[in-house]
Amino acid sequence: MPWQDNSGRQPPPWANMELTAEQLTKQLKSMLGKGFSGIWLIVIVLAGLWGISCFYTIQPGEAGVVQRFGKFVRITGPGLNLKLPAGLETLTKVRVQYVYTEEFGIRTIQAGVDTEYSPSREYLNESLMLTGDLNCAVVPWIVQFRLADPYKYLFKVRDVKKTLRDLSEAVMRQVVGDRSINEVITERLEIATAVKVELQKAVNEADTGITIVTVELKRATVPDPVQPSFNEVNQSLQEKERMIYEAREAYNKVVPEASGEAQRVLREAEGYALERINQAKGDAARFLSLWTEYANAKDVTRRRLYLEAMQDVLPKLGKTYIIDPEQGGLLPLLNLGEKLTEEKKP
Repeated sequence: MPWQDNSGRQPPPWANMELTAEQLTKQLKSMLGKGFSGIWLIVIVLAGLWGISCFYTIQPGEAGVVQRFGKFVRITGPGLNLKLPAGLETLTKVRVQYVYTEEFGIRTIQAGVDTEYSPSREYLNESLMLTGDLNCAVVPWIVQFRLADPYKYLFKVRDVKKTLRDLSEAVMRQVVGDRSINEVITERLEIATAVKVELQKAVNEADTGITIVTVELKRATVPDPVQPSFNEVNQSLQEKERMIYEAREAYNKVVPEASGEAQRVLREAEGYALERINQAKGDAARFLSLWTEYANAKDVTRRRLYLEAMQDVLPKLGKTYIIDPEQGGLLPLLNLGEKLTEEKKP
């Protein structure tokens, strides 16, 4: 494409982009003089490239780690930065905001809404664990982390990824080993939370410079060879729980009823005891009052007691025959035909 300049000036050599390298070299020679050679051109180009290496750009979410002759010097943030030319200082860019993922017992084939994982049998050793009740469990999980300290990440640990994987397996096996198989299957969130806390402590002690973002437990199962036995054990446990619930239901029904009956009997006994006590106290008070009256007037009181007793006893005896001790015979006094007369009456 020819150079377009309305001022009439001679276009510069680089104006024509279709020039070959040889033509460009000739034009540079004519500009720099007759003493120019190809070696000087190479020197100028290399010097330019060396000077350009002093400038570098750090993208958002990244950090630049600068080393001078292999020794750590500084960490630079996002933006345009300056360093010594290549050979004196080197730059390593680290993604500090990116969330890295390590998978255990599974591997993602295709991520998305319906994530596809590779068969778990290929990585069974990573997730095969022994629970606290001596059962085997397959516990796949995922660890996500960020690079919080680029200096520690690059210089403190030789292989941060391998260290993280080893620590994750150790912590997960420790937490799972403290729980039963049922807890491992049903309490995934509690186990993931405990593993995250312990794993963060472990990576901090190892000076890895990473921060654990999340630990996610996938569906825990038992190995295929023991699955039938595990199902039978679960059925037995369910039957046991059912019988326990039925026994508790019967207990809750019978025991309160018996307690109520016992309370009723106790209340009746207490009422009967109170009645007998009050009656005894009344009888004692009556006897004392009689005895007081008797002490004051013995003859009158004795006669009154006799008359009261006869008044109470005689009506219960039916017919009463009173015989005068001076009467000589009984026949005139006994109306023996009265009964026969009453029977003849229609």
